Amino acid sequence: MKSEATAIDVPEASGATKGKAPILTVPRQEKGGMNRGLGIIDLVLRIGAMVAALASAATMGTSDQNLPFFTQFFQFEASYDDMPSFEFFLIAMSLVAGYLVLSIPFSIVAIVRPHAAGPRLLLLIMDTVALTLATAAAAAATSIVYLAHNGNASSNWLAICNQFGDFCQQISAAVVAAFMTVVTFMFLILLSALALRKH
Repeated sequence: MKSEATAIDVPEASGATKGKAPILTVPRQEKGGMNRGLGIIDLVLRIGAMVAALASAATMGTSDQNLPFFTQFFQFEASYDDMPSFEFFLIAMSLVAGYLVLSIPFSIVAIVRPHAAGPRLLLLIMDTVALTLATAAAAAATSIVYLAHNGNASSNWLAICNQFGDFCQQISAAVVAAFMTVVTFMFLILLSALALRKH
């Protein structure tokens, strides 16, 4: 007498394969939060650098002082366009400020799409170029500002800040603002490099 075997159908678990245990999928932690935070800091620093660059260019461009000598028809004048270094400073810082204005949309894209490496790489390269330009402008202007304050006896360069005090204050403030821009660019480059490393 044959005994009848009863077959029980067991449905296969989804994701399971023959001869292998089912694979457990652990949700991947999103790195977007960290990159988004870096992007927000980048945007704030970029706006601050833009304000500093615009302030330095505007201050240098409006630096001018007249000193009357006996009559109003004969005057001594000190102006930024008397010195090529100050003219270079004005042009360079204007270019840097213009670049910072144009870079803000790319910084916003880096916030909206934190995993996109393209905008961050572009900002890193262009920030390095702008840093070089801002540093050159600030260094060139600093040497002339130093001579204006202290003079140089070896080359018979007289200090003019005793007579043109307002002019010297303006050009000194422009140089300080330019160096603030330079320092901010250093932080921007570090942030971009850190964000790219997270990719």
